[in-house]
Formats: sequence, structure tokens, C-alpha cells
Amino acid sequence: MHNSKGSLVRFGAAEGQKDNRGPRDFETSRPDKRGKEPKLVLWQHPGNDVTGMVARSKKVAETCQKLLGGEIYHYHTKLITKEPYIGGTFEWHQDYGYWYKYGCLFPDMMTVFVALDDCTRENGCLQVLKASHKCGRIDHTIVGDQTGADIERVQEILKVCDHVYAELKAGDALFFHSNVLHTSSDNCSANERRALVIAYNKASNDPGPHQKHPGYTHLDMVENSVILNCENVTDFTGKEFWPKQPQV
Repeated sequence: MHNSKGSLVRFGAAEGQKDNRGPRDFETSRPDKRGKEPKLVLWQHPGNDVTGMVARSKKVAETCQKLLGGEIYHYHTKLITKEPYIGGTFEWHQDYGYWYKYGCLFPDMMTVFVALDDCTRENGCLQVLKASHKCGRIDHTIVGDQTGADIERVQEILKVCDHVYAELKAGDALFFHSNVLHTSSDNCSANERRALVIAYNKASNDPGPHQKHPGYTHLDMVENSVILNCENVTDFTGKEFWPKQPQV
């Protein structure tokens, strides 16, 4: 990762160095406009632990490669947690609303939302506007500590695109384009709602190293069976976690 002066800054252990810190050591929050806080941890590279095997598995990565129509690479992964009763909203946004600012010229990017717990309306499941990626990139502004889409534009799109509540069972996954408008509401239940959110970029869309992302790194895909056989749940070597910092 590069800082504003172009110097490489690493968070978490570098390749070949064992990192004994876990994801929770890098957990941060993104308060919504009412101050309620969904929490997240973000890392740059998949690594070799079980979450990395999911991100590198052919069932996930190769599917994205087929959908995007060319070689892809791992852009980042997030672990998102909405705690019971206090886990807040993620405002309406497009992922490309963020990534456009990071130098990606085309929306040749996508996200895979993997439910780690059952996701319901009550605990803040993902909501999407079906086919909204065809509307192109919407202007985004800062909303609370998040980046949110122009709400007046969203209200107009709500009139013509189906509003879908993506209720998922633990282990289900939703694949969606980087320009799909989506949101998720508060967790009003007594149960934690966690999800692994994996993002991919097309290799031809690589903007190079950026303050927020390290740029293209070849993705070494693995067979799906490796997920079940992986016993590494504690060594996070090479993942390069983001530091705790405010939303920009």
C-alpha cells in the first residue's frame, strides 16, 4: 500500500512474516447518519487462511472471471459485522462510487457477498435495486462516516428498479456488479449478522498502486475442496489489513 508521498506502507505482516494479530485487531466502524455503527475489517490480499481460500476458490473467483470476461485479481475483502440492536445502516451506494475515486477507469469490477450468518430483514440483510447497474455511476457524497449515493437520484431509480431484499442463509452468496445500488438497514435483532464481502477487479482495469490499494497481484486460484480441507484459521500472513481510519 502506498501513502500520499508514494512510499509503501504495509499493515499486517509482509509476505514471509507471520502475523499473530487477528482481524478484530484492525476492526473499525463506519457510523451511519444517525451514529449507529456497522463494523468492518478490510484486507488487501487473500492470504492462505480459510477466508483466503474462499476468495481464491474457483467457485467464487473463476465465476467472477467469467462474468467480467477476462482475468481478474483480488481487490480486497471485508469482514462486516452488525452487532445485535446496535449494528447500523450502510447507506445506499455503489461500490464503484468508492472505487472510481481510487483510479479505476471502468466499472469492470464486482463484489461477492458471502453470508456467515442468516441474513434477514430484521438483522439488516442486503437490499439491492435490480438492474440499477444500467444507470451508470451515480454521484456520491459523504453521509455520516460513509460514502453514499445522491439520494434524490436514488429515489428516482427506486421508481423504475425492483427493490429486492436479499435474505440469505449462512453460506449463501450474492454476486453483483460494482454499479448495482445497494444498502442494508440496522440490525434490530438479538443475533449478530456477519458477512465476508470479497471484491475483484479486472486485470485490464488495474489503476496501479494507490493510497488505498496496492494494484494488480496475480490471483492463484484453488480447487473448491481446499476450503473444507484448510486448517489455517489463525495465520494471517500477507493479508495486509487496512489501518483504523476515518472514511474518505
